[in-house]
Amino acid sequence: MKSRGNEAYVLAGVDIKAADKAKELIKQHARSTFSPEVLTDIGLFGGMFEFKGYGEPVLVSSTDGVGTKVKIASLLDKHDTVGIDLVNHCVNDILACGATPLFFLDYIAMGKLVPKRVESIVSGVAKACRSVGCALIGGETAEMPGVYKVGDYDLVGFIVGAVEKRNIINGNSISLNDTILGLPSSGLHTNGYSLVRQTFKIDKDPSPLQVFYPELGRTLGEELLEPHRCYYSELKPILPMIKGLAHVTGGGFIGNLPRILPQGLAAHLDKNTWHVPPIFNLIQEQGGIEETEMYHVFNMGIGMAVICSPQHVAKLTAALPEAKVIGKLIKTPKSQKIIIT
Repeated sequence: MKSRGNEAYVLAGVDIKAADKAKELIKQHARSTFSPEVLTDIGLFGGMFEFKGYGEPVLVSSTDGVGTKVKIASLLDKHDTVGIDLVNHCVNDILACGATPLFFLDYIAMGKLVPKRVESIVSGVAKACRSVGCALIGGETAEMPGVYKVGDYDLVGFIVGAVEKRNIINGNSISLNDTILGLPSSGLHTNGYSLVRQTFKIDKDPSPLQVFYPELGRTLGEELLEPHRCYYSELKPILPMIKGLAHVTGGGFIGNLPRILPQGLAAHLDKNTWHVPPIFNLIQEQGGIEETEMYHVFNMGIGMAVICSPQHVAKLTAALPEAKVIGKLIKTPKSQKIIIT
């Protein structure tokens, strides 16, 4: 039988050689996150992590993506920050349960595999993993012509962490008159980008991304690619004083705070207690969006809500200089769980 190498597969839109090159470029970044607990190199059929150091361990897992923020990255041809977004989002999610990140896996799917682009994405993943001591032990890079257009890609992450059973944070101890603190976001994080793209008509004409806005101090594109903030390092030492954590992501306050509130209690937030970054005002004005919807879609400047007893407020705000008291827990006979005034 006459061999044509990978010619037929290349004609079908899949380049195995490009995939192999991408994997070699990825390895150096992944290895930079390895700890002694990692027992395998990149490339085996499964990643192995030696789990130890816990008495009654509870594994906490989460998966998420960067959403259509990758469209902005593609239009600006800047791909080294979306990996940071991905890891930080996932770390914050398991942190809300009190968990320490152990290891991470990523999934990158592209219309046409470009090794240098893959390396740029994974460099951001590895950077964020190193910052929280999380090992990047594996992943998948898929070339999928016909599913994604050339230049398009999707990025998904999977994280596993652990927490001692006695230290789980699930909101069960939250009670009437507890205080809500807010930690500032670094911008949109990874949510609301479909609305932003529609508001500025970016898909039809990406030129608005290059417009400099004095109130932002940079271009719209630079603002939109600001990485999702990670709260792990600052919150980890003070978790024993915290009753509940809500990572304010898709759905804003309305979609996330109720996830940790006991029956019969609602969060009363005072929107005048924190500074709303100018990017949100710009989006609202440009799109003629009602304020209620803004708070239902975006984080509006608060990336993590922290619930604690009133007696712990002074210690927590001392440990978290950027934190603001933004509300408290009230009793409500209604089904409404969030009240913003």
